[in-house]
Amino acid sequence: MSVKKGKVYVVGLGPGGMEQMTSQAVQAIEASDTVVGYQVYINLIKDLVAAKEVISSGMRQEMERCETALSLAREGKTVSLVSSGDPGIYGMAGPLLELNSQQEDPVEVVVVPGITAASMAAAILGAPLMHDTVFISLSDHLTPWDIIKKRLHLAAEGDFITALYNPRSYSRPHYLQRAQQIFLNYRKKETVVGIVRNAARDGQEKIITTLEELPDFGVDMFTLVIIGSSRTYACGGKMITPRGYTI
Repeated sequence: MSVKKGKVYVVGLGPGGMEQMTSQAVQAIEASDTVVGYQVYINLIKDLVAAKEVISSGMRQEMERCETALSLAREGKTVSLVSSGDPGIYGMAGPLLELNSQQEDPVEVVVVPGITAASMAAAILGAPLMHDTVFISLSDHLTPWDIIKKRLHLAAEGDFITALYNPRSYSRPHYLQRAQQIFLNYRKKETVVGIVRNAARDGQEKIITTLEELPDFGVDMFTLVIIGSSRTYACGGKMITPRGYTI
């Protein structure tokens, strides 16, 4: 007798607090036998998964987590593979669906969206993403720097609001400053920039500054940087990009 296959929920946790999780995300985890994820993200929802089988691992083990989740689902279990933010934006939905599509016997996969880092940071800053926006990760772990650099040039030249993910790490401490120099080729030095670290988590920090004065201190992998367009401005401690409505 064949074993009935389970399913995998790829769950977006948002920033990690229960207040920012959707009811769909909570229900998916509650319906799961096993929760699989990066240890840091598992810790953010430890109360929610206290009664669950939990399989956690460290950085750069994304494919191993995907393989584990699919293997458990083929055994008939319902699994939540958790991801911070939205799993379809620099998250786990893509690699899991890719791997599942290559299987002879694929399982059911349900993607559960979450609040993105960019939208959470934007809410903290005000309303900087009110017009056309580009997301660019400065991590060259999966994308060569030459390609990242080209995308930065195009985003800057096109006057897009630009949300920079993974802006700085110990292994690449100077990438944010390189991005700054690229943008200064196309934007005024007074261009408004917002920085949010630990969005909606303990130790949250917010800075509204300019492109010229963009600091590198205090910026890390838990930080999101939003470079405004030429129309973005700061007022009353808020970062605002006009949508174009007549006021």
